[in-house]
Amino acid sequence: MITVVTLALVFLTATVLPVHMGALAFVAAFVVGTAFVGESTDDIVAGFPGDLFIILVGVTLLFAIAIAKGNGTVDWLVQVAVRAVGGRIALIPWVMFLVTAVLTAVGAVVPAAVAIIAPIGMGFAARYRINPVLMGLLIINGASAGGFSPMSIFGSIVNGVVGRNNLPSNPSLLFVSSFLFNLTLSVIVFFIFGGRELMRRKATAISLTPARAAVATPVSAHVEDVTRTEGLVSTATEEAAERKPGTGCGDSIEPGSRDETVERPKPLTREGICTLIGLAGLAVGALAFGLDVGFTALTVAALLSIVCPSSAKAAVGQVAWPTVLLICGIVTYVSLMERVGTIDWLGNAVTTIGAPLLAAIIICLIGALVSCRGQLTGGRA
Repeated sequence: MITVVTLALVFLTATVLPVHMGALAFVAAFVVGTAFVGESTDDIVAGFPGDLFIILVGVTLLFAIAIAKGNGTVDWLVQVAVRAVGGRIALIPWVMFLVTAVLTAVGAVVPAAVAIIAPIGMGFAARYRINPVLMGLLIINGASAGGFSPMSIFGSIVNGVVGRNNLPSNPSLLFVSSFLFNLTLSVIVFFIFGGRELMRRKATAISLTPARAAVATPVSAHVEDVTRTEGLVSTATEEAAERKPGTGCGDSIEPGSRDETVERPKPLTREGICTLIGLAGLAVGALAFGLDVGFTALTVAALLSIVCPSSAKAAVGQVAWPTVLLICGIVTYVSLMERVGTIDWLGNAVTTIGAPLLAAIIICLIGALVSCRGQLTGGRA
């Protein structure tokens, strides 16, 4: 019981005070383990999730290199995707959905991917009179759609925890189910927030006037630190929402007003080409050959650091260290709870609930509350 009370105190303290929850969890594991359970520090450290640490550091380091200023990989992906739809305005939100899904599927942290794509998406929304709510929701849903791929942060965590507990798992089914759910949700959102009207409009140009050149600014310029994504997303959303559709100079292009050609994507830099090859190698190694995602991502990141030192110069500082500390601290404490039998006790308590569906809902609500608090605390740190 002492472990449950301590865990509740960790959550409460991190909510009220500006203290990182992961650090508190490590302290709680040490105090409870040595003072009340009688474990040694070696026993406590044995619960440290080394596999999750490697995955978190590896994939976030690799993605930090990919979004580095001057790398050009993400910029090129967006330009190619937007050019592919030509003047079909209704497809632009879906381009943002797919690009964000690809970013999170290859290892980007979901809030960081949203912060990267949101300023670009909101710029297109203002220019082509697309409902900013529609654009924002499709970007967020896209991030969630790719967030459970076998190479992603969330997918790696879920599959790793399931594997350590010797439970049956199907990483591909998890990814496909999550993707289809978010895709279905996005289709509904599309028609609720003006998608039908967009399908009747067509623009013949996606070229930029100087007044709107900010839309084409390299994506990496919008992101200084992946741990400050909430402010970036909210700022981009507020700026786009303040613009009245169709009132800006040259903001929108009326159908058939003039003939222009879609802007060609800028050529990939050497760093961008190397990064794309590295990401493709990670995908092939993890999916086709079953290589460990974390170590493979670290290997690719190390090779890119050697080949493209300019892109990797500040990448280590952009690793999501608050998230790493949060997850590793909580998992270390939960491992202590598991060793003393608290997890089994909680599981048995849940099974006493007569309705299995109600029990599942309660577990989901607990997980939602914990993850919500954890994300905010990690961002604050």
